[in-house]
Amino acid sequence: MSLAAARLVVLLPAAAALGGLLLARRGAAPARWVAVGASLATVVVALAGLASVGGSQRTHLGQLLPALRAGDLEVPLLVRESATPALIALVVAIVAWAVQSFAGWYLRNDDRYAVFSATVSLFSAAMLLVVQSADLILTFVGWEVMGWCSYLLIGHWSRRASARRAALKAFLVTRFADVGFLLGVLALASGPGSTAYPKVLAHWAPAAAVCNDTAACAAPNGTLRTVAMVLLLIGVLGKSAQFPFHDWLPDAMEGPTPASALIHAATMVAAGTYVLSSLFSVFAATDAARWVLAISTAITMVWSALLAFGQSDLKRLLAYSTLSQVALMLSALAVAPALEGPGAGLLHLYAHAFFKALLFLLVGWLSVTVGGTAAATMRGGLRGHAVIRPAMFVGLLSLAGVPPLVGFVSKEYVIGAAESGALHGQARSMLVLAALLVTVVLTAAYCVRAWLVLDDLTAARPELHEKDEANSPVMAAVSVLGVLTVFGGLVVLTPWLPLDGHFSWWMALVSVLLIVGAGLAVRATVTQGDPAERLVGARMARFDAGFGVDALYVRAVARPVLALARFVVFLDREVVDAYVRGSAATALLSGRGGARIHRAERSSTSLVWVVVGLVLVAAAGVTLW
Repeated sequence: MSLAAARLVVLLPAAAALGGLLLARRGAAPARWVAVGASLATVVVALAGLASVGGSQRTHLGQLLPALRAGDLEVPLLVRESATPALIALVVAIVAWAVQSFAGWYLRNDDRYAVFSATVSLFSAAMLLVVQSADLILTFVGWEVMGWCSYLLIGHWSRRASARRAALKAFLVTRFADVGFLLGVLALASGPGSTAYPKVLAHWAPAAAVCNDTAACAAPNGTLRTVAMVLLLIGVLGKSAQFPFHDWLPDAMEGPTPASALIHAATMVAAGTYVLSSLFSVFAATDAARWVLAISTAITMVWSALLAFGQSDLKRLLAYSTLSQVALMLSALAVAPALEGPGAGLLHLYAHAFFKALLFLLVGWLSVTVGGTAAATMRGGLRGHAVIRPAMFVGLLSLAGVPPLVGFVSKEYVIGAAESGALHGQARSMLVLAALLVTVVLTAAYCVRAWLVLDDLTAARPELHEKDEANSPVMAAVSVLGVLTVFGGLVVLTPWLPLDGHFSWWMALVSVLLIVGAGLAVRATVTQGDPAERLVGARMARFDAGFGVDALYVRAVARPVLALARFVVFLDREVVDAYVRGSAATALLSGRGGARIHRAERSSTSLVWVVVGLVLVAAAGVTLW
């Protein structure tokens, strides 16, 4: 049953995407039934798959499609099933179902809803393919399909120039980084002559069982392994929106809120964490790649958390929060001892999916009531909402890392992984641990700020109308995500995740004290209103602009690339094509000259020349023979 479930969780949403497109002309209702029904069926299949494997981490392999061969390269196109992939597949399926349920209500008046829901289904299928894949080529296919779908979802409201620009920006940045990912995949496959994960791992990390952080694991051609993992990491940093590729994700808020929830919670930006965890025994043996990841995530988590506090739009606040939280889960892979494995990073991926999807859906729901997502517009917006208010409170507490919610549990395991390396004198672990503690303070600060804005009792708010209230599927989705946010941390008591790391109680105490201190400090700045208006003030526009990173991209990357493109076009047209045009002109002139000579001479003269030519050819043939 487990391998059948591994195949079905990919094929069901893929079939729903095709069905949704075929039904697009028949209106929104049939497409909604297909999207929501298929996503719910995927949850059931994923749950059955998890139940069938139990807590076993033993991996079972099977083919998704017939195997391929490309010369000496074997491409078996394998999928896998064990406890961890089954759990992550269930998480992705639950978030996709919640997003589809919410989108059916949120975009109920959108004339392109059917296309949107079909794209969400395809996006979900691509992420599930990455989760279930045991083959580098299948991983790459899912990886690229997600990039294409993100372009469509971010640019869904394509009648707006800002949405078109954001979609193009996301597409170009991630495609540029994906060049590295593709080269890394090819380099990894070149060693064992196979794209199957078991053979890749066995070839590049044969001594993984005795690998430690003081010496690299024995493997053939360690230099090529390092190059391969660094190239692969470039693709991960691009897809996960980590420094220096981080600026595309906040702009992705131009897409509909359901798209933001899907991209930010459990799919595209979290995919890199899962891929690196699948290759962890190789990655852990590559010190240079781990240093690159540690530096990138340390910068991203602090910088993004700082920018989140000063955002004038609460949806963009959540976007910068995603940057910071993805940096947390990736940083665990950068510092976790090889023998402990990637469990801490996977646990934060699991936790982040629930509370971040919950927060995005709640902000989208609330925006329908108040008419926008700007902090000034949403001020006091929670009043009168019996469902949104407690759910928002739980979501923000989990994001801040308040015990005993799922965000607290996962964040402390990440801190524990960094502490473990720091106690052994590992420099990159010390860097990451310091960044984590600063991020704890900043995260608590912007969560308290968001709550004070949303729950401001002094703001005037209109009465709620029936049209503002969500339907039963949305209520169910929010309720399920809320329950999982509260009780999801209990997963650490199961064998579904390989949590060989430790939970540091004294570091947990330090985190809680930092959270309380940050919250009280923010609360003390104002008695009412938005704390950011006092602490950031006129500089809020600079926070919204990411302190000019986008403009820096334009000057340092876009303009030089444009100039290079123009130079290439010049070379193509004026140098390369010049030879072609010159050859064509020469042939044309020669033809015209020959035609004039032919018309100018009498036929008898032409016949003489033909005979002379035949004689000369014959003489040459006899002589040379």
